[in-house]
Amino acid sequence: MKRSATANWKGTGKEGNGTVTTDSGVLKDTQYSYLSRFESGIGTNPEELIAAAHAGCFTMKLSFVISGAGFTPGNIDTKAAVTFEGGAIPGIHLTVTASVPGLDEAKFQEFAEDAKANCPISKLLNTNITMEAKLV
Repeated sequence: MKRSATANWKGTGKEGNGTVTTDSGVLKDTQYSYLSRFESGIGTNPEELIAAAHAGCFTMKLSFVISGAGFTPGNIDTKAAVTFEGGAIPGIHLTVTASVPGLDEAKFQEFAEDAKANCPISKLLNTNITMEAKLV
């Protein structure tokens, strides 16, 4: 399986602008620019897209880990916060809350650590990944 996206940029890094499009069409000519990346302009940015990919991947992996152990997740919410500084991404922090009937906190923490270490996006990223996980 292969997934892809395209990007187009016109102009200089600071004054130019670009668009990103995904094969699925969920993003179609979605704008990004210096302002949307480094200030508060309208549009997306690479770090936000990495955060979305990581949150989605981790959450799905956690669901697989939990259900593989015989539990059924009621709900899992994950926020991935990407830190961008000095031209690099030194870290990502995951904040996850989940409701899983019959699952105790210790097992949940074990499953969350498993998902953090083994979701494909975590494996891809060469950065420090921290996490706060709470069973509700």
